[in-house]
Amino acid sequence: MALRARAIYDFRAENPGEVSLRESEVLSLCSEQDIEGWLEGVNSRGERGLFPASYVEVVRGEPAAPPPPPPALGDSRYANLPTGGYEPAQPFQSVAAPHLGLAFQPRAPSLGYQTSQPSDDDWDDEWDDSSSTAAEEPAGPTCGTYSGGYHDYEGSGSSRFRLSTRSDLPPGPYSTSASSQAPGKGSATVSRNLNRFSAFVKSGGEAFVLGEAAGFVRDGDKLCLVQGPDGPEWQENPYPFRCNIDEPTKQTKFKGIKSYISYRLLPSHTGLQVHRRYKHFDWLYARLLYKFPVVSVPRIPEKQATGRFEEDFISKRRKGLVWWMDHMCSHPVLARCDAFQHFLTCTDDKAWKQGKRKCERDDLVGANFFLTLSLSPGSPVLDPHDVDGRLDGFKAFTKRMDEGVLLLSQTAGEFARKQASGFKKEYQKVGLAVRGLGQAFEMDHMAFSAGLNRAMAFTGEAYEAIGEMFAEQPRQDLDPIMDLLAVYQGHLANFPDIIHVQRGSLTKVRESKKQVEEGKLELQKASEIQERCNVISYATLAEIHHFHKIRVRDFKSQMQHFLQQQICFFQKVTLKLEEALQKYDVA
Repeated sequence: MALRARAIYDFRAENPGEVSLRESEVLSLCSEQDIEGWLEGVNSRGERGLFPASYVEVVRGEPAAPPPPPPALGDSRYANLPTGGYEPAQPFQSVAAPHLGLAFQPRAPSLGYQTSQPSDDDWDDEWDDSSSTAAEEPAGPTCGTYSGGYHDYEGSGSSRFRLSTRSDLPPGPYSTSASSQAPGKGSATVSRNLNRFSAFVKSGGEAFVLGEAAGFVRDGDKLCLVQGPDGPEWQENPYPFRCNIDEPTKQTKFKGIKSYISYRLLPSHTGLQVHRRYKHFDWLYARLLYKFPVVSVPRIPEKQATGRFEEDFISKRRKGLVWWMDHMCSHPVLARCDAFQHFLTCTDDKAWKQGKRKCERDDLVGANFFLTLSLSPGSPVLDPHDVDGRLDGFKAFTKRMDEGVLLLSQTAGEFARKQASGFKKEYQKVGLAVRGLGQAFEMDHMAFSAGLNRAMAFTGEAYEAIGEMFAEQPRQDLDPIMDLLAVYQGHLANFPDIIHVQRGSLTKVRESKKQVEEGKLELQKASEIQERCNVISYATLAEIHHFHKIRVRDFKSQMQHFLQQQICFFQKVTLKLEEALQKYDVA
């Protein structure tokens, strides 16, 4: 029987070798083995190519269904990935759409993420010497070797303890599940997903829900979820801060053989400046993606092999990094992450290497990340049907927002191009025509016409100047709008995987309830699964709430800036025209 899969999200192909998918579309798989997060198959339109494994679920034992008819022209599709400027996988090269001010890297999957640009992003300098002999802290036990499920306190005042959701513990007063009993009725377990490439599995959500996560959690690693007036929220960072990024400078090493751009970072909570290269941002971004399965990590600007030292590219990349930094500092979870704080505060080479390796040995990633989440006392258990409804509403919202963002980005890009070329040329044509007529008038050699001739010449120059003003104006108003839209295209591309993790946990709850009804699973174990699912539901809804909060803040601020710049621009144009008008009063 041919291997088949069903698309659970829309996917729009961006690069050669990829194929687009529609939600609920049935595909034929060439192989069930993924290529670092990508599968190869044929869609219902007969197109063959690669697509993210997390966007489909493998279908087994169902009769083949005829392919659905192609959509009518004008159908609106939900684009989970932006139309330009992202780099979803290597070796397929990203092509940045000209209308986008920025381009960003995808959340997942990625082929060879760290090594796509050795000239700019390899770790080969004094900040990360793999042969360093700097002392390192001993690595703590990992979830692969830890087999206990009990609390391991280091004293009554300890800030470090051991948590586990594992269900294969030896019997005893510290056991949290009944799976240690002899096999028989009531000792069954909820089955694991057949699709081992889904976001629910790869993120660690399945392992956590099924009670297979175990790790050490410090007090400083705990993240609290609270019930706010609009639903679950992340507990706010008690020590908010901001960080400026400026002064990009070209640096060299190896006696000038290799060059790179260094950015100055100035965090407000330390007041100490640090300098970081793009590869440092790239390393941090990869660590954050690996650690936080239900957090929308903002995208960093794309890598570029050529033109890295051109002024326009440096300026555009800096603007992208400023947006990235703003969203990082604004997030209650990301802002307090140890890796991010190390990135912002470390000024010593040796300490940087030690801290970097410590972050790379972090146990609290994937499934173990969920161990750090806790609900505030008195938090109610969320109704799965209500959570499902809210997710459906958010999915509909993001679909419309994605379409609106794409349309506005394309429209703004087209308008900016018209201003930079078309409008400029048209105003210059008017100016030249007026000046030409004024030059013709000068041939009359009449003294009383000299004032008119000067006024005509000034009017022509005014229109030429207005043309130049139109060409420069997009940098002040339209470009910032497009930069913001590109940032949110990255966030919109992150949420399908986040929602898939939560939906997968709800599926496990339904399976556990069914097994309880059939007498195959103990009620206590099903309750534990539901409790862990409730944690994921809180985290997912909290992330959605944070997204809406910063969305309102960002678009309100940016639209105000846009309109202020538009008003200022047309006031300048008006002043220029009024100045030309006054010339005729004295002509």
